[in-house]
Amino acid sequence: MPQGKRRSLVKPTLDTPFHIDFSWWQTHTRDWRFYMHRLLCTEHQKQFENWEETTPVDWVDPETAEVHPVDGMQYILMTHCAQQPEFLNAHVPLVDAIFRVLIANGNRPMTPAELAEHLNRPAQARTILRTLAGKRDYLGIRPVEE
Repeated sequence: MPQGKRRSLVKPTLDTPFHIDFSWWQTHTRDWRFYMHRLLCTEHQKQFENWEETTPVDWVDPETAEVHPVDGMQYILMTHCAQQPEFLNAHVPLVDAIFRVLIANGNRPMTPAELAEHLNRPAQARTILRTLAGKRDYLGIRPVEE
């Protein structure tokens, strides 16, 4: 699918959940693991120098208690690095901040309003919607398909 094309003709709203579509990364010959490695704290960037290969681990979703296999680097990112104050500071660009929130929450689909709340930017829900619902896909963040 060419960049910029949406899979659905339904226009997203403030109630539309978004997630990271990892197939987008494959289609665009980008490696999400390389991008995710940049998000690790300094300590864990050293630990995961060989970011191409990590072992999957079981992660328990704190909201649903469901067990999900996740990449080992993503697990460290979610359980340690995302908890650090500098992970989501005011200087992180909006799209990067949205990606970080989704990764930190196990890529659980979130609406623009939920994303805005997690970012402590409740007034920016419409800006988030306009950004994510535009003609361009940013970092594979797309509406969840029914």
